[in-house]
Amino acid sequence: MALLGKAALAMWWEVEAPHGADFQHWHSHEHFPERLGIPGFRRASRWRQVDGGPGVLVTYELADHSVLSSQPYLDRLNAPTPWSTRMMPLHRHMVRSQCEVLESRGAYAAGHVMSVRLSPRTPETAEALRAALRGLVEALPLRPGINGAHLLRHRPPAIAATTEQKLRGGDRVADWVLLVSGYDRAVLHALDQGELSAPALDGLGATDIAQGLYELAVSAVPQDLQDVSGVTDPLGCAQAAA
Repeated sequence: MALLGKAALAMWWEVEAPHGADFQHWHSHEHFPERLGIPGFRRASRWRQVDGGPGVLVTYELADHSVLSSQPYLDRLNAPTPWSTRMMPLHRHMVRSQCEVLESRGAYAAGHVMSVRLSPRTPETAEALRAALRGLVEALPLRPGINGAHLLRHRPPAIAATTEQKLRGGDRVADWVLLVSGYDRAVLHALDQGELSAPALDGLGATDIAQGLYELAVSAVPQDLQDVSGVTDPLGCAQAAA
C-alpha cells in the first residue's frame, strides 16, 4: 500500500496572511513532532495552496483507524499546549476527515497534490462511483507527471468532541477524498479541468465536489523529528509578562 497505513487524517483550512509565518513555525516545529510522537502516526505532510492563497492541506498517515480513538491521541487533543491553544482559533473554515484508506497506488510524496472532496449522490450510486474512482486510482499513477493516487472515506471514531475542536469552533467533514500526487503541476491542473472536473465527477454520480491544487511545504516521518523537538512558543514570554 502506497500510503503508510490503513487510515489517514485529511484536513483543509485557511490561515490569514498576518499569521502565516507564526503558523508555519508552530506547525513544523511543535505540532508535527507532537503528532508524530503518538503511536501509530507514520507520516505528516503539509501542503500550501499553489496560487499563494491562504489554503492549507494537511495529511497524517496512520497505522490503522484505531489510532484515531487511541488514548495517547485523545490525551493530546484534550490537552493542547499553550502555543496550540493560541493557534487553533486561527484555523479558518476547517474541514477535517478521519478516514479509512479505500484504495492506494503509487507514491504519495511529490511536489504537488490535487485533492478532491466529494460524496456519492445517493446510497444507490455509491458502489458505482467507488468502482469508477478505483479505476482512476489504478490508471493515474502510470501517466507522465503523476506518481500516485489514493482514495479515502470518512469514518468518524466514536469519541466526544475534543478540546482542540472546541477551540476551532467545530469542524466540517469531507465524505470521500481523492488525492492525486505528481511532479508536473500542469498535468494535475489538466485533470482538474478534465477527468476530475466537477462536471465529469457529477457524471459519475458524485456531489458536494470541492477541488484544490497544492504544493508541498513539509513532510516528515517520526525519525526525522527526533532531534528537532522542544521548540516553544516565541510569544509565550511576552504573553506571560502581559
